[in-house]
Formats: sequence, structure tokens, C-alpha cells
Amino acid sequence: LMLDCLVLGDSIAVGTQQFRQECVLVGKGGINSWQFNKNYAQKIEPANTVIISLGSNDHDGVNSFKELLAMRERVPSKRVFWIMPAIKPHIQDMVEIIARNFGDTVLPITKLQPDKVHPSWAGYKDIAAKTK
Repeated sequence: LMLDCLVLGDSIAVGTQQFRQECVLVGKGGINSWQFNKNYAQKIEPANTVIISLGSNDHDGVNSFKELLAMRERVPSKRVFWIMPAIKPHIQDMVEIIARNFGDTVLPITKLQPDKVHPSWAGYKDIAAKTK
């Protein structure tokens, strides 16, 4: 049985799922890409649409490219969206490269909260609309 929609990742994924409640959430706030692979790799199920938000919480001790690529290789979906981290240009570049290699769509966060990391409510609504 294929899920209609799956949201994978960190607090931005959690927020996105609030606006796409028909989607199944796999992940939690504050998680980095290494922790995601360690804790949730087995929980990724086939889905028609997958929305990924990872990388914003990665630190220098995380091999982000390796972890993000390994996670993406386990995503059985033809329709995949990446929410581009609003911070960390080197991780933005990695997301761009991985997404391009898989033919995925990258969504920039158009409207940010004052923390300059998380989408505002309008930003989440925008992501929800673009992933429908």
C-alpha cells in the first residue's frame, strides 16, 4: 500500500505537516541528517509525494552530503520536494546537487519567521500549496 504523502525531517518538516495533515510525518524537531538516518531510515515508506526538510540542524561533525544522499537513495517516490534550508549555504549547495541528480524539486522558503530559519505561517502555506 502506497502512502499518498510523506514528510521527512526536522522542525520545518513538522511545521509543513501541520499544513498538509493528510501526510504522514517521519522525523522530529531539532534533528540533523545523521540522526535522521540513524533513527528513521527504516520508517521511510513508498509514497506518491515526499517532502524533505533536512540540513538546517547539521553541524560540522555531520557529513551532510553523505547523509542527505543516503537518505534520498532510500526514498521510493517519483515526486520529491526538498525544502531548501534558509541557512548554511554549503548545505544549500548539497541539497541543490542531490535534488538535481534525482530530478527532484527544490522549494525555497519564501517567507521566514524572525529567527530567519523557520517559515512563517504564510511560508508554510506556500510550501503546502506548491507540494499539492
